[in-house]
Amino acid sequence: MTGKAGTAAMESLFQARGAAGGWGAALVLVLILGEAGLARWRGRPAYDLGETAATVVIAAGQRLLAAATAPLLFLILGELYRYRLFAVDMASPLALVALFLGVEFCYYWHHRAMHRFRLLWAVHGVHHSSTRLNLSAAFRLGWGGQATGAALFYAPLVLLGFPPLAVLAMLGANLFYQLFLHASVMPNLGPLEAVLNTPRHHHVHHAVNPVCMDRNFGGALIVFDRLFGTFQALPAEPLRYGTVAGGPSRNPFKAALRGWLDVGRRLAAARGLRAAGAALFGRP
Repeated sequence: MTGKAGTAAMESLFQARGAAGGWGAALVLVLILGEAGLARWRGRPAYDLGETAATVVIAAGQRLLAAATAPLLFLILGELYRYRLFAVDMASPLALVALFLGVEFCYYWHHRAMHRFRLLWAVHGVHHSSTRLNLSAAFRLGWGGQATGAALFYAPLVLLGFPPLAVLAMLGANLFYQLFLHASVMPNLGPLEAVLNTPRHHHVHHAVNPVCMDRNFGGALIVFDRLFGTFQALPAEPLRYGTVAGGPSRNPFKAALRGWLDVGRRLAAARGLRAAGAALFGRP
């Protein structure tokens, strides 16, 4: 995906995203308003107006930065694709299944790393700063994800031979599914709970209860959590959301920049390479 073909592909993708963006935003707004109205009708308010307003600002900043770095992302993945081992035919149903599982596997390790390394948590911690879990919280995303090497976690799929656009499209579908994991209600989906990531599993992931910390990293599936020992079922105790360090979640700029400022302070205080490495890659 280089040269004119790569440019044409990028333009087509951006046009498609622009055409779908308006309808998608309208649908999400309707869902959020419906969730808020239903929760209030049931006497269990799911939204905090100040926190939701902060999320809107954070989401707008994240979208602007994502749009600005998208060309660089395409360039990196496009260059890697030149060195692919195979040429995967995406018209094959088997290839689509393999890509779905591959993206899920890479997402699991990317998500787990974001909870393990302070530099990655500087971005991801923003998503956990909301003290109420609802559909709007899905859009509280950190600023500067590409600066922490997010694309590298999916590079193996491109090197294997999956086209970059196919990888990004599948990742986009995975993330869209995750929107519904943030719903304020947690229905029990029965046997599907054993395979799929569900609101029950994802509420555990967001909770700061000790038993829930650093659990359930999957995207659309929960199978890799079960396989690698990071699964936690919904406990009987009430769940609490936010971050262990606390801090304001209604101020969008403090919420979005807190992790980066923490890394900056630690780097400034570091004496030697070992201390600098700990500042960047120590546990959050």
